Amino acid sequence: MKAFMSRGTINFLETLEKKNTDIDFYFISSNDGGIAYYENSPKNIFSAGQAFEVLKAVGELSKEGYVVMNHLPISEDSSSTFEYRMKQSDSGIEEMDGFQAWRFLRQEKTSKYVVLTQWKSFADFENWKNSDQFKKAHDSQKAKQPSYFMDRPFVISGHMHEKEE
Repeated sequence: MKAFMSRGTINFLETLEKKNTDIDFYFISSNDGGIAYYENSPKNIFSAGQAFEVLKAVGELSKEGYVVMNHLPISEDSSSTFEYRMKQSDSGIEEMDGFQAWRFLRQEKTSKYVVLTQWKSFADFENWKNSDQFKKAHDSQKAKQPSYFMDRPFVISGHMHEKEE
């Protein structure tokens, strides 16, 4: 499955939806501006966006909620090990209250990854971060993380954009 993401102002990104009515867009108002995301379509309509391979998908994305995207630039020689660990991991995230969706994405032609989680609310995400499941999922990876990263990971978060009717 493919996924595509682009940044811009929400107003501009929403014009793309009017031109591409066959695509189910998700718009995020983030701490870094607006983001348009879609999946389950073979075509990339973004001239300046990113294309991803969806390596693992859990849950259904919603037009409402809170999104956190961890951007992880992984070294080439560690990418297969990293992918294997992420695909096999069982964090218990889908049992958490407020969980909606999780995506493990690999940017095409690179070893850059995005781990996208969607929650009903910011409070639900905070509950996940403070949970035993979160600690268990992340403690098991801490020993190996520094050798994986080529660059500094970063996080983009925000709320699903509610359209004004």
